[in-house]
Amino acid sequence: MPRLLLGLLLGALLALSPASAQETPPNFVILFADDLGINDLGCFGRKDQRTPNLDKLAAEGARFTQAYAAASVCSPSRAGLLTGQSPARLKITTFLTGRSDRASHRVLAAPINLHLPDGVQTIAQLLKPKGYVSAAVGKWHLGGKGHQPTDHGFDESFTGKVNPGAESPQGGKGELGQADAAVKFIERSKGKPFFLYLAFDNPHIPLAAPAKGIEANAKSFHPTYAALVESLDTAVGRVLKALEDNGLAKNTFVVFASDNGGVHVSELRETPPTHNEPTRAGKGFLYEGGIRTPLIIRFPGRLAVREIAEPVVLGDICPTICALAKVTPPAVQDFKDLSPLLFDSKPANATPRALHWHQPHYMNQGGKPAGVIREGDWKLLEQYEDGSLELYNLAKDPSEMTDLAATEPARVAALRGKLEAWRRSVGAEPIKANPNFDRARWDNCFVKFDATRIQALPTSEAMRPLMAEWRKAMDEFTAAGPNALIFLEARDAKVQAKKLKYEDPPQKDTLGFWVDPTDTASWTFQVAKPGKYRVSILQGCSKGSGGSTVALEVGASKAEFTVEETGHFQRFIPREVGLLDLTAGENTLTVRPLKKKGGAIMDLRRVTLERVE
Repeated sequence: MPRLLLGLLLGALLALSPASAQETPPNFVILFADDLGINDLGCFGRKDQRTPNLDKLAAEGARFTQAYAAASVCSPSRAGLLTGQSPARLKITTFLTGRSDRASHRVLAAPINLHLPDGVQTIAQLLKPKGYVSAAVGKWHLGGKGHQPTDHGFDESFTGKVNPGAESPQGGKGELGQADAAVKFIERSKGKPFFLYLAFDNPHIPLAAPAKGIEANAKSFHPTYAALVESLDTAVGRVLKALEDNGLAKNTFVVFASDNGGVHVSELRETPPTHNEPTRAGKGFLYEGGIRTPLIIRFPGRLAVREIAEPVVLGDICPTICALAKVTPPAVQDFKDLSPLLFDSKPANATPRALHWHQPHYMNQGGKPAGVIREGDWKLLEQYEDGSLELYNLAKDPSEMTDLAATEPARVAALRGKLEAWRRSVGAEPIKANPNFDRARWDNCFVKFDATRIQALPTSEAMRPLMAEWRKAMDEFTAAGPNALIFLEARDAKVQAKKLKYEDPPQKDTLGFWVDPTDTASWTFQVAKPGKYRVSILQGCSKGSGGSTVALEVGASKAEFTVEETGHFQRFIPREVGLLDLTAGENTLTVRPLKKKGGAIMDLRRVTLERVE
């Protein structure tokens, strides 16, 4: 091949590669919806809602089928996106300022930061040394006075009017006005590299859309919501058109996503705005419907049009932008640069990536405190209220209907150990029992009605009666209940033993080596309310080692139980084992084996005491 022809060919190939961004730094636009569900767009399968601009964007870029938000609600999701750090590390693990503690909660809300921590850099700050100008338009929700976007590296900030009215030319949730502000920023900044973060308030409740739009979507599941989504699509279209009109589209890396799953339950005065089927639950939950998000990325001429099934997290956007802009990434990174996945024709095969979530809070939609690890097709969910563990194979069961924990005990133990190791690595806040717990109110909110398994009816309005009593219970605010709840954790036990000890490694986190039946563990604790207390234990026991009898003693009061096999010493299950009488003031509970049957008594992670009226 002649050298001239070879040189031209190599030049053409280089022009198509991400490396060409060295000469002309790319622009970055993040378009962020608020509570948009995984199947709310036509390009993700929705049939009764119109989204032509976003469908076109997907047809011109990469559409991700397994993309996740960094959290199931807004503030922590946004914090992860903008900083590349885990919400657990940032200690922003719920919406600001969070749901208040109440008697219907078994555990207390973990403490949180009420703004982005000082010293943690946002994408805007990371890009600034390269001469980027930046703007944050729309919803912030990451701090008040002294912690606004311009305090965290953005050159400009424009909120817009959040709820201007259904017939407002700004859009029912202000989305059109926000888009217009974004367009003006693009036009002002086209001579420099820029970063635009456009965080819409659409389609977050309360819902408001013009009568014409509602009428045009009359046959949809929720006509007002569908009209809002259509208006969101129009707003996105205005921004994309501005990029085209100003000759910027080819050099702009565009991201569209949502901060969390769609709201699938009644909230405020609204009937369910959307449904996330076939995924389970929605906003506020760590099931797939709560954390899965539509994700579209377009970078013309550099990113091939395709569907990407690799699991990714929106926190990955920060290190990816840093790589494309060739700026120094955050010193602390909890997420991953997606450049190899996006641009390498044959990315190297790697071991399955582990994704983690930590939600030590109750949510307004019914979500409970929990943690999650996903590795490959396997997803483990740990319920913080009682330590129970659920296991799902997402490849075979994307709706998370079949819990495989009992049939895969070794996998459960291994994944829970990895989840605990990750929590320790990011300094995740621990869980504490609510001393003002009320079981009756908890039952009304979380037992009588399972908000995670709601099946969508043909219309949202038809679902209102199904949720009326549950919604009333969820909205009730009673801070102090008649019960008291006490957690006695394995790490706090006093051990009198030859072999028994607290095993600190994250895959253990238990009282183990219980091979000598004369060994005991005890806790001394204060009781504010005397009376009878229901006793529950969180125990594990491998196959062939069950059957030992054990007593829990407080003075003359005793509860006896037989240890159950759980398939693995570190596959823990919660069990109620009896009642104990506790007095006001100091009490000491002792766990004493009465008869050993297998090779070891059991592993014990927690004892829970709940006052019974």
